[in-house]
Amino acid sequence: MAAQQQQRRNFRERKDCLNEYTDEELIRRYRLDSNGIRFVEDLVRDDIRSGSMRNHAMTAKQKLLLTLRFLATGKMQLCNGDDMGLSQSSVSRAIASTLQSLTRQEIVGRFIKFPMQPEQIRRNQEQFYQIAGFPGIVGAVDGTHVQIIAPKDNENEYVNRHHYHSINVQVVFNANYHIIDIVAKWPGSTHDSRILNESGLRQLFENHLIPVQTHLLGDSGYASHRWLLTPFLRPELGPQTNYNRAHRRTRSLVERGIGQLKRRFYVLHGEIRMSPRKTCQVITACAVLHNICKDRHIPLPEEDNLVGENIDDNDAVENQNVINPGAAAHQNGTLYRRQFANTHF
Repeated sequence: MAAQQQQRRNFRERKDCLNEYTDEELIRRYRLDSNGIRFVEDLVRDDIRSGSMRNHAMTAKQKLLLTLRFLATGKMQLCNGDDMGLSQSSVSRAIASTLQSLTRQEIVGRFIKFPMQPEQIRRNQEQFYQIAGFPGIVGAVDGTHVQIIAPKDNENEYVNRHHYHSINVQVVFNANYHIIDIVAKWPGSTHDSRILNESGLRQLFENHLIPVQTHLLGDSGYASHRWLLTPFLRPELGPQTNYNRAHRRTRSLVERGIGQLKRRFYVLHGEIRMSPRKTCQVITACAVLHNICKDRHIPLPEEDNLVGENIDDNDAVENQNVINPGAAAHQNGTLYRRQFANTHF
């Protein structure tokens, strides 16, 4: 009996964070306001609700808040800072189950969608054109590295060109900083160009499932294609210089988009101490939640200690060797780029 009484005293009353904090405080802690948290809770509740009938079993809301706190801070030990009175193992299990739910195919497909309909594509093109007069753009693509702890298996494959272990993530943004495509599965040593060449995105374009005169923008780490426009490395005066200037201004959107994503979810800035598979779930969950925040007009947190808009390190190495998918395809893309610049600039 005494042991049971002692066990009861170990439980602390868990805060009702949604009623205790203002929306501004919730965004600072969890990156979502109260309505946004309830919206996401509705998405994952059936997956993550506890099957236990114990008095102190975690609710779906509590599991979600723990996960949001982890994604916002990147520090597992801070997830218990809201007086939920939980063990570290309970925190870890709650986060794992919530990440599993947030990255279900139906949820990812609902919130991260590449535009396929002509009206959707035309809207994207018009919005990109307003930036610097660059026509025909549906999205801007880039890669970004997310640091991980050295994995147990195939450790060398995860060492990137900056000599740390990472996942190399391909991400495509539209002109409103929505993520319209993400690939989070490749080891850090994998070249950006290979990730794109082996992606479903390339198949959409090359199988003519995307209308002609529709393009992505990418840096010089990618090979030129009729659907992927990259800058001229040695531009001639006139149309090519004008093309490069508009290209640079327009493509900078993806760099700012990556910066916003990493600012919103600080877990993506530090070393994630999880397996590569779970790290990829973290990245994808952050992308889903980022788009939910955009859809619901939830602002970025205003914190002086957060890193601002990120200029990704890929720009510093644009002249890196490209893994060419085929000389003929690359030459065709280069000729198309010259014609495109002469026609539009």
